[in-house]
Amino acid sequence: METNDTSLDKLARRRAKAKLGWFSHAVVYLAVNAGLITLSLANGRAWAIFPLLGWGLGLLMHGIAVWVFAPGGNMLESMVQRERAKLDSNRAKPW
Repeated sequence: METNDTSLDKLARRRAKAKLGWFSHAVVYLAVNAGLITLSLANGRAWAIFPLLGWGLGLLMHGIAVWVFAPGGNMLESMVQRERAKLDSNRAKPW
């Protein structure tokens, strides 16, 4: 029982750190892009949209990795179970 609680605690800490990492990424994204938008508007050009969109895509991918494919998440667990079943069925076959 002790090892199960320990592994559950490790997984919970790992997921919490991943979420905190995403939140800090989002705060930096907002702060930097607010500055870039200010500079862009001060120059009278709309160039700030390009880093905003590019970095926004990276932030989106980071969010998907944290919330959709999170360690111990439902989607990840179902994919692992399917892969285990495939490997087990292939192990039974010699070729």
